[in-house]
Amino acid sequence: MNPLKSAAIAALTLLAASTQAFESKTVQPQSLVSTGDLSRVWQVMAKAQRGEKVTVAVIGGSITQGAKASKPELRYGNLMADWWRKAFPKAQIEFVNAGVGATGSNFGALRARRDLLAHNPDFVVVEYGVNDGNTQAAAETLEGLTRQILKQPNQPAVVQLFMMHQGGGNAQEWHSKVGVHYSLPIVSYRDALWPEIKAGRLAWEAVMADEVHPNDLGHACAAEFVAYLLEIAKQGMDKPAAAQPLPAPLFSDLYEHTSLFEAPELKPLSNSGWTLDKTWKNWVSDKPGSVIEFEINGTAIFSMHFVIKRPMGKAKLQVDGGAPVVYDGWFNQTWGGYRCTNLLAKDLKPGKHTVRIELLEEKNPGSDGHEFKLFGLGAAGVQ
Repeated sequence: MNPLKSAAIAALTLLAASTQAFESKTVQPQSLVSTGDLSRVWQVMAKAQRGEKVTVAVIGGSITQGAKASKPELRYGNLMADWWRKAFPKAQIEFVNAGVGATGSNFGALRARRDLLAHNPDFVVVEYGVNDGNTQAAAETLEGLTRQILKQPNQPAVVQLFMMHQGGGNAQEWHSKVGVHYSLPIVSYRDALWPEIKAGRLAWEAVMADEVHPNDLGHACAAEFVAYLLEIAKQGMDKPAAAQPLPAPLFSDLYEHTSLFEAPELKPLSNSGWTLDKTWKNWVSDKPGSVIEFEINGTAIFSMHFVIKRPMGKAKLQVDGGAPVVYDGWFNQTWGGYRCTNLLAKDLKPGKHTVRIELLEEKNPGSDGHEFKLFGLGAAGVQ
């Protein structure tokens, strides 16, 4: 038997034991929201059947990165790649994990070319249903990421995977509008397991390590749900596999055209009081009144700064002298720090724009200092 299938069946057996009424046989069908247009999946399978190199990839937040999996090989992405290796033993299957914890599809769209597309993936699972808000704005950035992948010359297949946070919530309502528009296969961990949890047939703790992250059994289930889709696709892989033309954008193609500049790549137009930390790759200052300016091209501008419960301060950011926004580098959580990606300005004129960053005297009452770390700047609508 396929090791992945064995692991997932064993996982579901253990899950069933956790609550007497849980019926594992109902789980897989519930996970499949839509098969979508399988033509791109069939193209990848045909390539694998010929014994060629196939790159399978995942992109998303901390769940995809592998948080709470006890070891890398038990992450859902690794298990999904194992399905490809077992299903097509002649193929050379390479796996790319492009997950970055505590980030959403906005940062995913900015970094896609560097972290994902540079590897020429053939099959991509996109997982941002927990980190993104259930809003049209999040659907727009997800659409930009999706279009970047689908427009690659090798015509990669894209699958949407929806996880969940405690309470059964996610961004599936808005994100799936993008999936339906582009006829993507859609798989939902939430749709499979939340009804069982809500009905009391399955304990949350059986599959989840905390409020957001699946445990090893949860990762195995997520992989098995993707594998369930792939098994269905494999049964029809002898069908014509011509990929359909990319439709016009549902919301926007703004985030299809992006750029990302990490701190070491940013050359200041002017600088008073800021230092480039080459070790941690950020521009940093702890002196209120320090000002630094950069120039960046695009019609929407993003900033990325560090947020953590340490002596952090606040900074005021402006684009072309416009309305200022204030961001805080401090927060009251103790689980660690993260890169916070913010939209500074949108609907700008095409071309270059100046971003001004000033460290403020004002700070959160809970903070003992003023340090502010800028990881980088990004842009959409790049010419």
